[in-house]
Amino acid sequence: MTRRQGCALLSAITALIVGLSAALYIGISAGDGSAGSRDTFAGGRGSHNSAAPASTGVWVGTWATSPSGAEPGTGRTGMAGRSVRNVVHTSVGGTSARITLSNLYGTQPLVVTHATVAVAAGHGTAAADPGTLRRITFGGSTRVVIPAGRQAVSDAVRIPVPADGDVLVTTYSPSSSGPVTFHKFARQTSYAAPGDHAADADGTAYTEHTSYWRYLTALDVLGNQADGTVVVLGDSLTDGMTSTPGTNRRWTDVLADRLRGAADAGRDVPRYGVVNAGISGNRVLVDGLGRPPENISGLKRFSRDALGHANVKVVVIDLGVNDIMRPDVAPTPGAVLDGLRTLVRQAHARGAKVVGATLMPFGGHRGYTPARDAVRQQVNAVIRAGKVFDAVVDFDAALRDPYDPRRLLPRYDCGDHLHPSDAGYRKMAEVFDLDDLKGSAPAQL
Repeated sequence: MTRRQGCALLSAITALIVGLSAALYIGISAGDGSAGSRDTFAGGRGSHNSAAPASTGVWVGTWATSPSGAEPGTGRTGMAGRSVRNVVHTSVGGTSARITLSNLYGTQPLVVTHATVAVAAGHGTAAADPGTLRRITFGGSTRVVIPAGRQAVSDAVRIPVPADGDVLVTTYSPSSSGPVTFHKFARQTSYAAPGDHAADADGTAYTEHTSYWRYLTALDVLGNQADGTVVVLGDSLTDGMTSTPGTNRRWTDVLADRLRGAADAGRDVPRYGVVNAGISGNRVLVDGLGRPPENISGLKRFSRDALGHANVKVVVIDLGVNDIMRPDVAPTPGAVLDGLRTLVRQAHARGAKVVGATLMPFGGHRGYTPARDAVRQQVNAVIRAGKVFDAVVDFDAALRDPYDPRRLLPRYDCGDHLHPSDAGYRKMAEVFDLDDLKGSAPAQL
């Protein structure tokens, strides 16, 4: 073999290896939306995405929400011919971003022909900082088709995303996908407008205000401000159902502020983004109604809503009170604990640490009975004994009335004797030991 022939053979082998590697990468990227992979379905392949980031860093979740069901009144037309501008609040910043869109409750493919991301011009506005408005692509195309029941992750786009700031994510769909996949209790005002106004920096067209998040389920950032993601899986107590709207006073928001402030002050704490996977009314064991069921159980949604986010290091679980309170006959403590342990095993299989919360009291609420409270207290006793989670945050002890432990302390009670006030949510975040977020190796339970 001549030297020229040898070089040609080497070049051919190299090209083959590169081609196989690229094919393998594409195959891994198009996952089923669970266990850390996400579906990406592009409506067409365009040229190379010029918005792809050149910088290095780590992908982490800065904001997320869990799809809770199909938006009422959207079954026939969805949001066809309308622009949806979601307002979300970040936990950490970055130099590039990507989004996840969900058509989980759609009955037809969701076609998005125009999507943008921008930093909000201020608080409580649909207007964007015009210098930050960026077009979003999917697989290099401005058009994406998301089959019913699936989700899609965008390409990365260069944009300076601030920590503790508002970001606008806008989508335009020309045709109906059937029911709109949404998150019901956003506690945040978002917007909609007739026609394609995804590229509008000013918010004048966005005259429709909504308390929902539509289609959007995650905002990830690339950068060096954080090393991983904390996902908080919970019910209405995590969803922040009774917190003051538009103020970011859910306990997860306060936790993100504490974690970021401690890191900035030089404390030895992890630099993590915090994302909220709470759904009001959620239970560990039982789905909600409908086909597909709304309010999917913690067991069924854990892979997608907890482990499916970017670079998950820790999962915080605050679930179980609805399992005890909502049915006519409460499950046994063992059934609830077995469900929680199943979630822990799944997290450990992914190398994620799990912090679990005790269940707070609900004396005085219409769902209270002494028998149900006895189940709650038995579950809490096992959690406190360290027989379920790697670490424990004792929300029950922090918020209960010391003179009547079956109830919330009045200043932490929103008034319905189940959900906290803003002060109660802040207390939940304040009693969380930031050192419990260190490490990712599962404990031997």
